[in-house]
Amino acid sequence: MRRLVAVFGVLVLLPIMAFAAVVPYPATFHRQMVQTNGTSLYVRFGGQGPAVVLLHGFGDTGDMWEPLAAVLVRDHTVIVPDLRGMGLSAHPDTGYTKKNQALDIAGVMDALKVERAALVTHDIGNMVGYPLAVGFPTRITRWAVIDAPLPGIGDWDNIVRTPLLWHFNFRGPDVERLVAGRERIYLDRFYNDFSADPKRIDEQTREHYAALYAKPHAMHDAFEQFGAFAQDAIDNKALLASKGKISIPVLAVGGEKSFGAAMADDLRFVASDVTVGIVPASGHWIMDENPQATIELITAFVAK
Repeated sequence: MRRLVAVFGVLVLLPIMAFAAVVPYPATFHRQMVQTNGTSLYVRFGGQGPAVVLLHGFGDTGDMWEPLAAVLVRDHTVIVPDLRGMGLSAHPDTGYTKKNQALDIAGVMDALKVERAALVTHDIGNMVGYPLAVGFPTRITRWAVIDAPLPGIGDWDNIVRTPLLWHFNFRGPDVERLVAGRERIYLDRFYNDFSADPKRIDEQTREHYAALYAKPHAMHDAFEQFGAFAQDAIDNKALLASKGKISIPVLAVGGEKSFGAAMADDLRFVASDVTVGIVPASGHWIMDENPQATIELITAFVAK
């Protein structure tokens, strides 16, 4: 009878988690501005044991990882920065190539005296994760890469021509004027178009990120992330040509209604040990749309 009650409790909890709002990190996490590579990143970190670095993408900040971080921190050291120019990190005028931002993250690891770590990335975080894994092969032990391609790699040239990705070239002073004060409208487009079910990204979550992206320089710097893609593609091709494929274990995770198994196809261009992971009933926003399945995939991979 007790087992039946426990199972029922889990079944009741799952829908709640699937629609969970953004919540603060547990009190066991520290929060600190870390000086690195000529800028300052806002970093959440806590726990003990093997280290895991979690990198977010556009439309989110490191806040997206809280449900996963709260699980991993039980037996890992968990490090969650906001990327350069995003969230609560500093807003430098330059430095938005992903190769340079990889140096930002290596500097965070140095500051926290973390020599080696597993890496979990989403969206633009993937693009920072690749030069980090290539540039620091003894420091990144394994990599879970989630639902976004790498500039210049695989089918990138066709992917960027997809009409849904018009926003990659939507930038400049006049664009920033159009979006200013309308950040919520702009972000809603991404949450609605790239999710399997827009209702899974709740009102509180949308308002939370809209407020962060409405901060001074935040949207400008988000556009700079896109603006660096052409150089990122050049950098990635050069890294692949000079360094070859990375050999660490890679879990290529796609949302069932987004990249799906194509994530693994893309990562096989740059990695020799790639496993497929699918987040069911999810589009691009895996931690909002199906956090439970995402957590199960990542924690099992990191624990290996």
